[in-house]
Amino acid sequence: MNTTHELFHSIQQLARQFTKHLNTALEPFDIYSSEWAILFVLKKNGPLTQKEIAEYLSIEAPPVTRTVKKLVEKKYVLQVKGEDKRTNKVFLTDVALQKYEEWEVAVLQANQELLAQLPVDSWVYLQQTISQWSQSLAIKEEKN
Repeated sequence: MNTTHELFHSIQQLARQFTKHLNTALEPFDIYSSEWAILFVLKKNGPLTQKEIAEYLSIEAPPVTRTVKKLVEKKYVLQVKGEDKRTNKVFLTDVALQKYEEWEVAVLQANQELLAQLPVDSWVYLQQTISQWSQSLAIKEEKN
């Protein structure tokens, strides 16, 4: 097998394992990693349009729309029409803000469980490598 195939297959498998691990950690709160990603982005950046959320997370609009709909049903986000009536701003609700710290503790604990399996210098190097790679891909996308 080609080594690039092996590398990217391993990355995809690892991403699925991370998602599964995070979903397990969030299960007691009845939220999923896809929902957490949006909640995290809104907490970090404040209200955003669905398009802005999709761009930040580097995903297509339809999954964002579906996930935001689920979060509205759970009363964790509100959609408010923007000045441009074609767009909605997505806001965290007071309910979400009250529960956020609980969710974040579970996520951080899950992350620590995963990182505990690596020496600190390895995960620092990994973070730097991923950041550099991600930035170079983003620059390439902007040029296209």
